[in-house]
Amino acid sequence: MHTEEWEDEELTESEDGEQEQELEERLRIIVDKGQEPLRVDKFVMNRVEGATRNKVQIAIDEGHVLVDGKTVKSNFKVKPGMEVVVFDNRRPDRTDIIPEQMDLDIFYEDDDVLVINKQAGIVVHPGSGNYSGTLVNGVAWYLNPPEDKGRIIELPRVGLVHRIDKDTSGLILVAKNEAAAKHLSLQFQAHTIHRRYIALAWGHFEQPEGTITANIGRNMRFRKKMDAFPDGDYGKHAVTHYKVLEQFHYVSLLEFRLETGRTHQIRVHSRLIGHPLFNDETYGGDRIVKGTVYSKYKQFVENCFKLMPRQALHAKELGFVHPATGEQMLFSSELPDDMVAVIDKWRKYIVKENQA
Repeated sequence: MHTEEWEDEELTESEDGEQEQELEERLRIIVDKGQEPLRVDKFVMNRVEGATRNKVQIAIDEGHVLVDGKTVKSNFKVKPGMEVVVFDNRRPDRTDIIPEQMDLDIFYEDDDVLVINKQAGIVVHPGSGNYSGTLVNGVAWYLNPPEDKGRIIELPRVGLVHRIDKDTSGLILVAKNEAAAKHLSLQFQAHTIHRRYIALAWGHFEQPEGTITANIGRNMRFRKKMDAFPDGDYGKHAVTHYKVLEQFHYVSLLEFRLETGRTHQIRVHSRLIGHPLFNDETYGGDRIVKGTVYSKYKQFVENCFKLMPRQALHAKELGFVHPATGEQMLFSSELPDDMVAVIDKWRKYIVKENQA
């Protein structure tokens, strides 16, 4: 049972400090009628091949074990008729990567680091259901000598120090050696990496800037989604700063700066304050959240969705201290065409509405 979490942005232990693997249901069982009350950790350990009590307890603590749809503690006793579900992030221990030729937008490269401008729609790292066609497969091809193309090589996982979501575009940092990976990971842990995102979110903001602080953890019901927990000790501490750049009555153009890096942090925090990202299917932004009831407006929004069939989020700036030279590095990428087109459509729509 794999219990190590990869969260969305940074990969310090292994989107910031983390990378998230898709969870898969590994075990679902109804407790037998003849079962004596038994601690859930022992119950799971007895039914998952190769599981140790320590791994099972970690999985329980991280919310990967549900009893009747709810998270429990290790000492919870299961009884006849209860349903126990165990989830597994199924990250294979092997680090074999098959190099695949891919067009990579290399923003910067030297002996220690690669900065890549990722297109939306590309998964960063192989995982459940995505073992090929990922950015890492492309990087493996790019870094290998021509005569080595096509063979399976070992690409250390530490080379990937953070990631961004599949449907988020923008800058991503790759370490080319272990020393660089360790140095950069420490910067992520210390929250000194500069990460600036541009997003389009639903709604009008009364304040020009603000800070969102709320723990982020797995949704109690839908395990592939994350959720915000303003109170209590569930989830991991997360802080997001935002600044309003431009407002279009019904949507707003924002700058987000990450202080921490949790799975789907910007997307979850935006929904928490009532401003889900535009066309974010997972967190409620793929419908009309703000606006009029007129069919003309509805058609306009639908056209925007078609023009940009993903969440409107771009990792625009990335800054860090170079692991070898100590130089302060800062990179900035242009907004992708789909976001530019949608933002332009909103500008024109609001101008027409104001003239009407």
